[in-house]
Amino acid sequence: MPKAQETILEIHLDALTHNFNYLKSKLKPKTKFLAVVKAFAYGSCSVEIAKHLETLNVDYFAVAYTNEGVALRDAGITTPILVLHPQATNFKIIIERCLEPSIYSPKILREFIAVAEEQKQNDYPIHIKFNTGLNRLGFWHNDVDYITSHLKETKSILVKSLFSHLAASEDESEKEFSLRQIKDFKTITTDFESQIEYLPWLHLCNTSGVINYPEAHFDMVRCGIGLYGFGNSAKEDQNLKPIAKLKSIISQIHMIEKDETVGYNRAYTSSGFEKIATIPIGHADGISRQFGNGAGNVFINNQKAPIIGNVCMDMIMVNVTNIGCKEGDEVVIFDGNHKVSNFAESIETISYEILSAVSQRVKRVFYR
Repeated sequence: MPKAQETILEIHLDALTHNFNYLKSKLKPKTKFLAVVKAFAYGSCSVEIAKHLETLNVDYFAVAYTNEGVALRDAGITTPILVLHPQATNFKIIIERCLEPSIYSPKILREFIAVAEEQKQNDYPIHIKFNTGLNRLGFWHNDVDYITSHLKETKSILVKSLFSHLAASEDESEKEFSLRQIKDFKTITTDFESQIEYLPWLHLCNTSGVINYPEAHFDMVRCGIGLYGFGNSAKEDQNLKPIAKLKSIISQIHMIEKDETVGYNRAYTSSGFEKIATIPIGHADGISRQFGNGAGNVFINNQKAPIIGNVCMDMIMVNVTNIGCKEGDEVVIFDGNHKVSNFAESIETISYEILSAVSQRVKRVFYR
């Protein structure tokens, strides 16, 4: 790959293909694959990711909010799109743009039926979410009678799927809890199906569920982080390829004397004659202030350079005293060798947060 000449996020679509095929290999041939492309496809680019996944014949997409689904439709994406957290104010837009809402509460069910009837819909596809232990969104088991009674009173909607969300599928120590969630989901869906005249699809597994709970793949699985190269364990990370590489360059190098300070609030004081490099990436680009003052590192010529002083809005400074480098040299924040998971651990967070925090002002460069 050519060396970076500015701050860029490289996105490697061949790695995306690899990850998709690896996760698909865990499934039975008839199990559908839903790709989660919310939050700009975990900080990359939802449109380009979705377009590429369409060429791989993905079955469904999921986004968090309505405007994310609208952006995909505006870009020409025709694959069905599940909106995981719709708000009632957007229900007309959801119908106009052929998006499919997750219905997660009595209030949302009533309000969507009202809008669907007003828009003269017939069998509009919806997805019913049940809470089996994550305690975030979803109906309870004792809501089944309420839901089915409303379904029998309208022809405006049709339940395309029933689903829930595993809370700790990556954690071996929580296996008992995950198995209980799977059991509860089966009980709920059996009860639900006994009260209607058709069989919705069932889906429960996220990436770690796909890997750790094959008995719970049901009719469809939902994969997010795995598509982007992370399996929530060191073992599974070896089977996946990170699709994103965040790179920048050295803008300027300063030589400073002992007891000179660097950056805002003079947060760093040199211990001797030191060489300091300034890099054009900061907290407005997704490099949190928590990475400052030696917490985080970047890599220059494959050598670790600690971030010194406070992270600025548009820049960081790093100590390159013992690194042979010059202005214009490439800087790696994370890539396939220098894992984003390690970068995240340096401030006690997770790769999801680092990836999704990469600012939209950072230029995306795609490799096919």
